[in-house]
Amino acid sequence: MIKYADLIEEHIEELAALDAIDAGKLFSQGKAVDIPTVANLIRYYAGAADKIHGETLKMSRELQGYTLREPIGVAGHIIPWNFPSSMFFMMSAPALAAGCTVIVKPAEQTPLSALFYADLANKAGVPAGVLNVITGFGPTAGAAIASHMDVDKVCFTGSTEVGRKIMQAAATSNLKQVSLELGGKSPLLIFDDADVDKAADLALLAVLYNKGEICVAGSRVFVQAGIYDEFVKKLKEKAKDWVVGDPFDPRSRLGPQVDKQQFDKILSYIEHGKREGATLLTGGKPIGKTGYFIEPTVFTDVKEEMMIATDEIFGPVMSLMKFETIEEAIKKANNTKYGLAAGIVTQNLDVANTVSRSIRAGTIWINCYFGFDQDCSYGGYKMSGFGRHLGLEALHKYLQVKSVVTPIYNSPWL
Repeated sequence: MIKYADLIEEHIEELAALDAIDAGKLFSQGKAVDIPTVANLIRYYAGAADKIHGETLKMSRELQGYTLREPIGVAGHIIPWNFPSSMFFMMSAPALAAGCTVIVKPAEQTPLSALFYADLANKAGVPAGVLNVITGFGPTAGAAIASHMDVDKVCFTGSTEVGRKIMQAAATSNLKQVSLELGGKSPLLIFDDADVDKAADLALLAVLYNKGEICVAGSRVFVQAGIYDEFVKKLKEKAKDWVVGDPFDPRSRLGPQVDKQQFDKILSYIEHGKREGATLLTGGKPIGKTGYFIEPTVFTDVKEEMMIATDEIFGPVMSLMKFETIEEAIKKANNTKYGLAAGIVTQNLDVANTVSRSIRAGTIWINCYFGFDQDCSYGGYKMSGFGRHLGLEALHKYLQVKSVVTPIYNSPWL
């Protein structure tokens, strides 16, 4: 695994270019963040591979007991198109460290880097049949993994709708274990005591990073009334700094949406927002005649029941709303079927503690956003799924516990 990580680092430019070509991701971001993070993640789990152990049990009878943690077996991974490299190894690195064999089906929109990773695994000496990549479409290749009798676990990141189908396939086949990371409509709560300038920057980052194609995007922004008007002015001004363009151009901060289907879906939601009475503060239009480029879009006067406030858009679209009290903010934040992440911006520790414990979401970021780390697990509450990526939690989901018991005869103590 360590040799595998070294080989990936030797090919950072090629891998970042493949993800830029396939997904419209920024080439500079791939080189600086995505691919180096992948290499470090593999090393993290390589370091955990020889530290998997069970427990010695204190039995209440004349028995000696201990547990073993054993690999679950064959793990099928169905990964999304928004982070082709990151998601490949968020799933595969802990599975390999646990001793599982792995089948990866990349999204049909973004297969290129996955095929490159398969080749590098071979060069690193990963035994044949341990890491396998199968390209294809979800209803055929993905469904085959979910329903296969010899696959012991399936992990999926994507839509809630497809997550349901995978659970059904697992249940009707061999009752394989399932881990799901599904949709999100994450809230970002900004309180009166926040630095408005920094809060506006954070809010734009939370929804525009990776052109909004990120499951934990802070697409619902709630601002306390005392700073709301000032915040709106700052937001409109700062949105101009987010340059949309060629993902290989170092000046670009947003590339194109992944494909025409996603492009049309985002524009459709923008039209819904207009029809439902939200006010378009900035953006809202496609850019140019070619490519799937969309302006950074911010809606104000958004009501919680509007589609742009309830549905995962998966694009550069922010719904901006106002609140008066902490209790109202918590209620609004939890008014969603999803529970993947949330952000809190405040200088008051009591507010941060109260709100972070009150929001039903798997990850809470305080005075930051996208605070990911290889040792910090994340995953969903409610309809955002179950199971965790990253950290030792991710390793343990590929292990099952076996109890071993033997009798003790004539022992002076138990």
